[in-house]
Amino acid sequence: MSRRRLFLGTAIVALLSAPVQADTLRDALEAAYQTNPTLSGARAAQRATDETVAIAKADGRPNATTDFGFQENFLRSANSFTAPLRQSTAGGSVEVPIYSGGAVKNAIRAARTRVEAGQYDLRATEASLFSNVVATYMDVIRDTAIVKLNRANVGVLTVNLEATSDRFEIGDLTRTDVAQSESRLEVAKGDLETVRASLIRSKENYIALVGHEPGDLEPPPPLPNMPETPDQAVDLALSYNPDLLAAKERSDAAEFDIKSARAGNKPKVSTYAQGRYLNYHGTLGGNVPGSVFIQEQSTAEVGVRASMPIYQGGRPAAQIRQAQARSGQAYEQLIAVERDVIAQTRAAYSSWRAAERVIQSSERAVAAASLSLEGVRAENSVGNRTILDILNAEQELLNAQVQLVTARRNSYVAGFSLLAAMGRAEARDLGLEGGPLYDPDLNYERVDDMFYDYQSDPDPEPQATRTVDTPAQKAEIEPLPATPARQ
Repeated sequence: MSRRRLFLGTAIVALLSAPVQADTLRDALEAAYQTNPTLSGARAAQRATDETVAIAKADGRPNATTDFGFQENFLRSANSFTAPLRQSTAGGSVEVPIYSGGAVKNAIRAARTRVEAGQYDLRATEASLFSNVVATYMDVIRDTAIVKLNRANVGVLTVNLEATSDRFEIGDLTRTDVAQSESRLEVAKGDLETVRASLIRSKENYIALVGHEPGDLEPPPPLPNMPETPDQAVDLALSYNPDLLAAKERSDAAEFDIKSARAGNKPKVSTYAQGRYLNYHGTLGGNVPGSVFIQEQSTAEVGVRASMPIYQGGRPAAQIRQAQARSGQAYEQLIAVERDVIAQTRAAYSSWRAAERVIQSSERAVAAASLSLEGVRAENSVGNRTILDILNAEQELLNAQVQLVTARRNSYVAGFSLLAAMGRAEARDLGLEGGPLYDPDLNYERVDDMFYDYQSDPDPEPQATRTVDTPAQKAEIEPLPATPARQ
């Protein structure tokens, strides 16, 4: 299994590493990896998850406090002859937990496990983002091709209408033939506007994901080492799908939560040291003659505290049952994710294989429709075919060409989705070169043992780029020839 994974990753890197000049799928993936706000937001969320370990560790570390106070007695009781007029206090204490029934230890374990789950979630976010980028990249290519096909179709139908009108003028065709040609041309113009709108939508989606407008997109490289059977794909998905791995980690973390909850009815032991200083500023004793009072006092003590809960109103038992129920929920969610991964993998495999077969059929359909159109035109020239036959043959060819372009898009998107389901469509697999890859372990290791209360990070700055300055997208086409007036 590990050799297959290494070979697949190496093949993808090799295919995506070829030097190119125009905008490529690799360029789009690198730009999205560096500037997409969904991914940068997920990284920030993971850094927040990293801090849960340090927070859990804090409950097992010493706790030191200090306090200062000053008091001025403006009004004293008439019988309080020795009450001070003012006093200052200062104190401090240090407490070190020794035993907490396993609450701290298991809370740390749960936090670390959830950090691992979060890292798998981050991988899943990468795969989801890349799948969306691939889909919109292929959408732009598909819609661009469809716009060109429809534009060419409008040009052909324009020429047909001109020829039909000329033949009508000399009495070779009827007004019905002209009307049919004109009708088909106007329908084609409407279809062209529709596909232009689809192309604009795809370009805007590309900008939203990648961060800049698409240039002249090159065809993507072939997807390497696709699985031979759906069972092989499922085996890989069950081992490497990041969503499934994250669900497993959350299920393990929930078991640690149960152990931590059981500490609620166990004894707790800690040591402590505390001291206090009191100063009356010479005002203790008032005006009592001959009296001498100590104006400063200091105390200090160290000791051990042990507490054993006897009855807490049923709270610990409820917390244990709550943790157990949540653990059961996490386990059921694990099974649900496993089901989804299996279904998603099998469906993606089926869609990919079906699209591959559609490509083969569409290629044959395009070849047959082209040959048919040539034959219908030849037969029309000798009077064996009508203008409507030519129009229908041209429409069949256009439909076959659009189906072929769409099938190629669907095949690639389904294939990449299959790789994503198998855990093979992340940055580490694609060999992106837009700078060093983001490593979530670096931040986790940085904050894991931080214990100083004033070790904060600088205020965050946006990592993603904005697209407010990008121009509204267009689907530029050449000016269409004027339609001849009906006679």
